[in-house]
Amino acid sequence: MAPKKNDDILTYNGKMLLRKGNEIYYGSPDGKYMVLFKILESEKLQDLDIATKVIVELRTNEKENSQLMRQAERDSLYKAFDIGFYWLDDALANY
Repeated sequence: MAPKKNDDILTYNGKMLLRKGNEIYYGSPDGKYMVLFKILESEKLQDLDIATKVIVELRTNEKENSQLMRQAERDSLYKAFDIGFYWLDDALANY
């Protein structure tokens, strides 16, 4: 399913996808959990920056009191999204 842009907010599978610097947040603002992707390293490929080291974190969605539930490191943004999207769907299904 392709990402959709509605009202200047990028969504994927009905959940918000927001980037702030080298961090990408994925989840519903009112959901119990969210996923945080931290891009730690990247390399240039022509005029694009390609992520080569990404930390994936499944966290509770409680603002300042957010707790880390799961964490992993991946070598590409694609692989990070793959595990992060699965973790969030699984956590929300079991909530």
